Amino acid sequence: MQFIDIPTEQTTAITDILLAIVAFYVAYSVFISGKNIDVIKTRIWVGAFGLLCLAAVLGAFAHGFKMSTSTNFLIWQPLNFFLGMAIAFFAAGVIYDWKGFTLPKTLFITLIVTGILFYAFTLLVPGSFFVFILYEAAAMIFALVLYFYLWFSKRFPGSLLMAIGILITIIAAIVQAINSLSITIIWEFDHNGLFHLIQIAGLMFLFVGLKTEFKSRAI
Repeated sequence: MQFIDIPTEQTTAITDILLAIVAFYVAYSVFISGKNIDVIKTRIWVGAFGLLCLAAVLGAFAHGFKMSTSTNFLIWQPLNFFLGMAIAFFAAGVIYDWKGFTLPKTLFITLIVTGILFYAFTLLVPGSFFVFILYEAAAMIFALVLYFYLWFSKRFPGSLLMAIGILITIIAAIVQAINSLSITIIWEFDHNGLFHLIQIAGLMFLFVGLKTEFKSRAI
């Protein structure tokens, strides 16, 4: 298997690797910060960041190597599944915070089923990654409203940081939706590479927000 020779695909693969590293770091750090404070919340958010990490690793392979169309298609199958599940876990984490650290099992199951349905749609309509952007945007806007509400009501330490992280994620999704976008900063980055870089910044705000909330409940 050979490395791809398209500059924008190279930078997309490299930024995917960076995103995977940051997502892994955030997942591990959230686990360390929250395991003795709120096991359920910790598992939900570690699940969200861990799934994102797996998707980014697969994305690096899909963008970084020359391969047949059929092989690329096979790689995108678990990648899409991990992305769908990551958004489902993210939404579960948001609702868990909003509901005062509770999450009905039926609601969690509904979110998981929604993630599976997203994956099923990508199977039925290959190349429909734009649907993921819409799916992600809906979840992010929902989360943004809730965390701003928690911030205004002063019910959740770290809620403003969470809101900023989500706002950055929304900006990243908008950037990724602009297929014609390309910027050269030493190397050439297309909409996918820029999305990864912006998303990394969003992840760090989410991590600090979660850590702030865990710290507020630490004994």
